Amino acid sequence: MFNIRVYGILINEQKQVLVSDECIRGKYFTKFCGGGLELGEGTIDCLKREFMEEMNLKVAVTAHLYTTDFYQQSAFNPAHQIISIYYYVQPLEPITTPLRNEPFQFDEQQLKVYAATGETETFRFINWDDFSADSVSLPIDKIVATLIKKNN
Repeated sequence: MFNIRVYGILINEQKQVLVSDECIRGKYFTKFCGGGLELGEGTIDCLKREFMEEMNLKVAVTAHLYTTDFYQQSAFNPAHQIISIYYYVQPLEPITTPLRNEPFQFDEQQLKVYAATGETETFRFINWDDFSADSVSLPIDKIVATLIKKNN
């Protein structure tokens, strides 16, 4: 079974990289913004939907960066293979979602969401000089982080 994920790389004018800090079933991850492709959805539409759902942010997808080119087993379901597709995105409006300064700074509402669903997330920018493969948790994201640093 394949699990297709689509992620957006947003680098702002200050040359900071947007990441999502998430707690899922008691595990903490820092990753790029995005999520799962739904049946009948194209990858670009998926990414636009994910940014609207997660950050209430309209984005333009500007360029493809990377698609997984190796086998990656899902961390949550060993019967699934993960295929991740990464695009550069630009915001089409100001970001209004609260941004954090430190990893996993969940507010009271986000903690309530976690108590109800077992999942929550928050967002922050990482300064360019501090950003590296070590900034993100997932194996494919680490490859992409290295590509971002090399290409920008």
